[in-house]
Amino acid sequence: MKRFYIIGFLCLMASDTLAQICFKLAGTAAEPLAFDVDWVLRIMTSPWSYGALFGYICSFVSWMTLLRYAPIGPAFAASHLELVTVTILSVWLFHEPLTLSKVAGGLLIVLGVLCLARDESAAAGEEHAHDAAQSANRA
Repeated sequence: MKRFYIIGFLCLMASDTLAQICFKLAGTAAEPLAFDVDWVLRIMTSPWSYGALFGYICSFVSWMTLLRYAPIGPAFAASHLELVTVTILSVWLFHEPLTLSKVAGGLLIVLGVLCLARDESAAAGEEHAHDAAQSANRA
């Protein structure tokens, strides 16, 4: 089951990251910003818009599947790891600055996910030990 969680979270993170990067590229391709028919057509005909839509559909499917099987606390926290991947890719693709506050925020997100995962793992171990003890008492 652990492998399922890892693959699921990687799929969620990749698809969320794809959607956000494609939205940025679609917005850039649709410039100049104008609320008229031509601007809407530029958005609708941009391949980046379809990439963003595809990313969101994959994210939705990944998230719904994870929610069915994964504990909600760590799952919700891990769903925010895409903020870290989008920041890293934005520095590389769009030459956005990597500031100390972005690095600190990313580290806090990763540490929070690791703490929740560790806590969930410990709780699962205690529950397993409790179930084993009850089974032994019944026998």
